[in-house]
Amino acid sequence: MASYLQIENISKSYGPKILFEHIGFNVNEGDKIALIAPNGTGKTSLLRILAGKDKSDSGGKILFLKDIRIAFLEQDYSFDPEKTIFRQIMDSSVEWTKNLDSEHLFAYERRVVQILTDFSLGEGERLMGDLSGGEVKRVAITEMLASEADFFIMDEPTNHLDVDAIEYLENILKRSRCTLLMVTHDRYFLDRVCNIVMEIDHGAVYTYKGDYENYLEKRTERIDLYNAETDKVRNVLRRELEWMHSTPCARSGKAKYRKNAFYALKDRAEDTYTVKSVDMSEMTRKGTYLGNKVIDCKDVSFYWGGKCYLDRFSYKFQRYERVGIVGKNASGKTTFLNLLTGGWDPSMGGELTGTIERGDSLIVGYYHQSGIQFKEDQTVLETVNDTHLLSMFLFSHDMLNTPVARLSGGEKRRLYLLTILKQEPNLLILDEPTNDLDIVTLNILEEYLMEYKGSLIIVSHDRHFLDRLVDHLFVFCGDGVVKDFIGGYSEYREYIKEVDAAKKASQKAIEKASKPDSVPLEKEKKKKLSWKEARELEALDKEIPELENEKASIEEKLSSGTLSSDEIIKASNRYSEIKALLDEKELRWLELSEI
Repeated sequence: MASYLQIENISKSYGPKILFEHIGFNVNEGDKIALIAPNGTGKTSLLRILAGKDKSDSGGKILFLKDIRIAFLEQDYSFDPEKTIFRQIMDSSVEWTKNLDSEHLFAYERRVVQILTDFSLGEGERLMGDLSGGEVKRVAITEMLASEADFFIMDEPTNHLDVDAIEYLENILKRSRCTLLMVTHDRYFLDRVCNIVMEIDHGAVYTYKGDYENYLEKRTERIDLYNAETDKVRNVLRRELEWMHSTPCARSGKAKYRKNAFYALKDRAEDTYTVKSVDMSEMTRKGTYLGNKVIDCKDVSFYWGGKCYLDRFSYKFQRYERVGIVGKNASGKTTFLNLLTGGWDPSMGGELTGTIERGDSLIVGYYHQSGIQFKEDQTVLETVNDTHLLSMFLFSHDMLNTPVARLSGGEKRRLYLLTILKQEPNLLILDEPTNDLDIVTLNILEEYLMEYKGSLIIVSHDRHFLDRLVDHLFVFCGDGVVKDFIGGYSEYREYIKEVDAAKKASQKAIEKASKPDSVPLEKEKKKKLSWKEARELEALDKEIPELENEKASIEEKLSSGTLSSDEIIKASNRYSEIKALLDEKELRWLELSEI
């Protein structure tokens, strides 16, 4: 494999803080590398240096293979709000497209339109200024993918994307023969796209071939080995210490280099490697009483600018319930959260009908997608005056007096999250909490939420996050329709795939029956179905509607909020049984219908 990129001796610091120092690594053709590290340790800085947007403090070498084309996806995409989507992309890519002949330029334009269409952005006629954050991200990715560059450098490509867009990008990169280096916190995306994990740790770079689980195993082995070597160094240090404490006369006759070596040995012996982790037990034991009434919604509808975002929604949220909310960008998820929490009033525009009642004991902790505006001149400690909590969430002692203005975007997000958790809410609402958080912090947050003593509502496009934390999903389908699905996100996607497959099979059967030269379906059945098969088909015609009615009845009961814990478990189990039976019987019905 050709070497696409060679890095030697590059460093980056901000003031006294060293991000990485004299690092080097190699990227070969076909490598798909996920770069991971805690926030504030230099991931984005490294990518910007590679893309020529920043410089190494120590000079060093950055050598790309001659004539390869590089596409760089930054977290923030610069654009002109007055331009159309299509014109924005074409103008942004003019540096390399100006060298294309008419045929290749036309091919590029077709690729742009095709990807925009796949991303549900039409053919690019809308103005950039009218787009949501997620739509702007899709425009940036379209520009990158359409370029068909040899080497993609991507900084958090899945941030602000809905799951459909994430899976679309995932499938393209998985099938592509491109070479890529990306920062990502999405563990499913990482495992399905990348074949190498690269870590920045204590200013150095470590590379692991394989998936995320393999990285965790090999990293643990590396740390254990390092600490074992530290123990050996300490044994040697004890002997050297005895020599240093010997009589001045004896010591003065020793070589000066041995004294210098002693101090170097002492520094190494004190360098025990500790893995940062958080003990959530103290925080999770703290709980604020939550009564039986959390939030009751009855026939709630919401319209804005002629568009329906919620249509006659009724639901009673329960104590200790864990709800995930998914749906396409701009389908009304954040609007829904604002309605639940009372963050909307008539002066803001829009029309709200129905009732939303909140329990008297309710204390809401609402982590907004947009974050909060910090006082940039305040220190970390002044923002959250609790050294114990700050330490638990990976703000080390030497960071406490750091002004907020000097924190990375991810560190500010982590600090904002801590201000929410510190309130000890009994209803925690998280709107896209995984954006801009590193994998280390995500694991910590997940462990906290697993033990959280309260009700939980999460809007997220992180599939791993939802699978671990929620019991059921509200799926925002558009036009105000919200469906309740019992189970995690991966279960929901499998269900959708099965439904889509059944629809395709049904459509295929209809098309086959409608062909002029085909035998009418009813006559064909009478010709080819055996007596036993005909009776089986008749039975299925009765059983499937009965199961569908029972399924709908259970869904209604589960949504009512009137069931006890035992009844919810029993109903959920039966729901799973019915779903499996329906899948089996509908498939059999299709098989018999095609005979």
